[in-house]
Amino acid sequence: MSSRAEGTAPEAVSMDRVYRRQRHVYDVTRKYYLLGRDRLIDELEPPVDGRVLEIGCGTARNLIAAAHAWPQAELYGIDISVEMLATARRSVGRAGLGSRIGLARADATAFDPAWLFGVPCFSRIFFSYSLSMIPGWQDALVEAISWLAPDGELHIVDFGGQERLPTWFRAGLRQWLTRFHVSPRDALQDELAMLTGRAGSLVRFERPYGGYAQYAAFRRILLG
Repeated sequence: MSSRAEGTAPEAVSMDRVYRRQRHVYDVTRKYYLLGRDRLIDELEPPVDGRVLEIGCGTARNLIAAAHAWPQAELYGIDISVEMLATARRSVGRAGLGSRIGLARADATAFDPAWLFGVPCFSRIFFSYSLSMIPGWQDALVEAISWLAPDGELHIVDFGGQERLPTWFRAGLRQWLTRFHVSPRDALQDELAMLTGRAGSLVRFERPYGGYAQYAAFRRILLG
């Protein structure tokens, strides 16, 4: 694992600073505007005994929900914030899921699942409102796809361009998001389209809720 996965990167320090206090109320406050998270979990459909990884797992809210939705799957999560992982480990323990959910500190742009969890790859990987907080988000996409098993899928839900919402709403939302180091990835569809053919296929891209969110599914295809 690179030194960045050890938490020496500036973004690791920044995320710990942001979430040192927020992590205690994160799930209560975010449920009103992180739209589409439960839909993503419902549509993962991992195979029996499949491995599912969340990148930027935060408090483990999504992993716990996925563990209940897909009891046959193995769940894993990485996050660069030690503060968030402390909350995640407590939440997983309270849910009695310590044997099914593995957690580790790592950088989304450079990690090794064999080193972290002793596994080679994943059937499903997902980002849930975390890609917009990762400075090197394009690198994070490539890294995630590289750890998908053949025919594995990457699922993403995050803030969209709000293109069908009032201009005042879009401007206000983006200004507010900036306070939390969040930047909607307006080029996400183009970035995934560029990866199509080389690494797999973009099987779904939607902009629900008037463009408030964007939802993508990308399937890994290994070329012979």
